[in-house]
Amino acid sequence: MTPNYKNVHLRFKLDNLNYKYDDLMEIAYSYIKEGMPYQQELGNFLLDWLDEKDYVIVKTSGSTGKPKKVKIKKQAMVNSAIATGDFFKLKPGDKVLHCLPSNFIAGKMMIVRAIVLGLELDMVEPAALPLIDYEKDYVFSAFTPMQLKNFANYLQNIKTVIVGGGRVSKAIVDLIQDKKPNVYETYGMTETVSHIAVKKLNNFSGLEEEMFFTTLPGIKISQDNRGCLVIEAPKLSNTKIVTNDIVEVKSDSSFEWLGRFDNVVNSGGIKLFPEQIESKIQDRIKGEFFIAAKADDTLGEKLILVIEGDKRTIDNSIFDVLDKYEKPKEIKFITKFKETTSGKIHRKKTLEALNLV
Repeated sequence: MTPNYKNVHLRFKLDNLNYKYDDLMEIAYSYIKEGMPYQQELGNFLLDWLDEKDYVIVKTSGSTGKPKKVKIKKQAMVNSAIATGDFFKLKPGDKVLHCLPSNFIAGKMMIVRAIVLGLELDMVEPAALPLIDYEKDYVFSAFTPMQLKNFANYLQNIKTVIVGGGRVSKAIVDLIQDKKPNVYETYGMTETVSHIAVKKLNNFSGLEEEMFFTTLPGIKISQDNRGCLVIEAPKLSNTKIVTNDIVEVKSDSSFEWLGRFDNVVNSGGIKLFPEQIESKIQDRIKGEFFIAAKADDTLGEKLILVIEGDKRTIDNSIFDVLDKYEKPKEIKFITKFKETTSGKIHRKKTLEALNLV
């Protein structure tokens, strides 16, 4: 029988204390009244989760457009939690670490997984380097790429780590190759109720499918006429979710992510994927940067490299790893990138600040 969002698993614990449904309401009010900001966020979500409505309102990150509020069914969040639990073989009583903000879907889902699956959730303040009890062992945790980078040398006490919310650079991937935990990059969005696919980043067994994103149970994938990913997830959404992510479908349950349709550059009739180019040079440029397009009379669009910080000389040898058409024709500098509310680079607003849009 599928758990209902009105149920709290008997094995659920929050910071070592067992809570029933009514108890959670009390702790929520306590956190809102007396807790630290991150605990207040948790308290607000718990009140939403425990109210009479069958949905919660979740704010998107705004990384691909204007932030918006999305209505997510609570039962869909329960179903997502079960799919993650099945995929990673989480079981009641497992200890999990929660170090993400609770005001976005990734943080909310850590709480829902614990409530639904009967996990013992330890919550610490979200930070670039979360402060945890290094004497404790955890079965599961979720990090942002920055947290994973800073936490790479302290992963030995966690069995499985998922990372999402931004680009996982090659430098970060290199840092975790000799680490004990299995680390997975996630693919998902608010509309898919957190992740619907994961890709292994270390501890490979040699299987080819490990190089691509693998879908969670109950997820069907296809492509539209743009080559963008279409997701069918009946237990998460009543309608098909059409994304702007260009992919190459490898099988019924796996795909390779190529880039955003919004970002594709058509330069002289050749389609170029900025994210693929960025991945090739990400370890050759210090600081934040991204690849974009600028209108050009001859090519239609030409590639440009946008770098955060003061103007400086860039050695062209960093582009030696790129194909002929992938090399930027121009370099732009901006003191500070425009960001979304969740701290991601807002490409369009940054380009607007440079008068390139």
